Amino acid sequence: MKQQNKLKILNDPIYGFISIPSDAIFELIEHPYFQRLRRITQMGLSYLVYPGAHHTRFHHAIGCLHLMQRAVQVLRAKAVEISNEEEDALFKAILLHDLGHGPFSHALEGLIVPGISHEEISLLFMQDLNQQFNGSLTLAIQIFQGKYDRPFMLDLISSQLDVDRLDYLKRDSFYTGVAEGNINSQRLIAMLNVVDDKLVVEEKALYSVENFLSGRRLMYWQVYLHKTGIGAEHLLQSVMQRVQELLENDEPVDIPSTLNFFMGKKDLDRDLLLEKFAAIDDTDIIALLKSNMNNKDFVLRELCQMIINRQLLRIKFAAKPITQKKLQKKIDQLKKSYKLTDKEAGYFIFNGKVSNSAYAKAKPILILNKKNKVVELTNAAKEPSFKALAEVVTKYYYCYPKIQD
Repeated sequence: MKQQNKLKILNDPIYGFISIPSDAIFELIEHPYFQRLRRITQMGLSYLVYPGAHHTRFHHAIGCLHLMQRAVQVLRAKAVEISNEEEDALFKAILLHDLGHGPFSHALEGLIVPGISHEEISLLFMQDLNQQFNGSLTLAIQIFQGKYDRPFMLDLISSQLDVDRLDYLKRDSFYTGVAEGNINSQRLIAMLNVVDDKLVVEEKALYSVENFLSGRRLMYWQVYLHKTGIGAEHLLQSVMQRVQELLENDEPVDIPSTLNFFMGKKDLDRDLLLEKFAAIDDTDIIALLKSNMNNKDFVLRELCQMIINRQLLRIKFAAKPITQKKLQKKIDQLKKSYKLTDKEAGYFIFNGKVSNSAYAKAKPILILNKKNKVVELTNAAKEPSFKALAEVVTKYYYCYPKIQD
């Protein structure tokens, strides 16, 4: 039974009242593909570190729509020609850009549907919606793919200073309580312009750009790459890998039917993939974890209990790669304590590295200086702090259970 709801204003804790610009946009928001985003956590398992971080991809997409409306208003006020059709396409492209995220967002990417990124799945969803809505998303898809002949429109959706980042940094800062990410997105949007169909930022916003990039760098170290969050995501990935192994060996696993469809499958029919992928969300993963907390398999049982009860891994960072000797010591200790094999111990002990760079010159932010010339960010700013933002910082880590050293 479909009910007609004329609600056209949403109350957002970040921006206040957000208006839905058209009936067509409202219909997309009402579609089950989009409503599914209410059940996809924006920040994966970060709520195990920051208790308030339970916001969803739905929140983020609506916030992006609001900022895109503001960006179009600003650019039109500066005599940038944007037709009504282009405006509609920009709204649709930014609204739907995250449709392809699976359960817990980035945490399980590549494990549920191997070899396909969330951007590719987003595109498949958009193409399917385009058929359902009589071709009305054709231009939005062209912009999303970078095939439209006005590059600044893709820059608004995907670049180093795009609407997507302007929303998620501010939103994630709000819900985590990490003040460093509270960027001035309104100021940055107000300073946008277009020159030769390229998105630029006016020079008077130079320090707002620096604050944005600095905030992004700090959010990565304090939130997105927080050591506890990294350890939790490794555990969740281990659960999926162990489930796969047990199913291959015909061992009993209690798994939701919606999720079971993807186990062991590599090549999927496009239409069937969308139908089945649209049916899974965070609740399927939580159900999997809870229903296997008493599984007879020690590895799966312990992994599920560790996540549900937040008995997470220890994780240590280092400036240099972790030696195999140090890693093997932890593996041997775990094997001895729980009578595990090397393979079983490997589900609990990991090593890796994380890198963080606030600014990549390969995809430059362009500054419109006072002489009306367009220059790359680090050439526009003389202070060494801007150049430091382009430096890549790498940290190495290893994780292991909290057993007696």
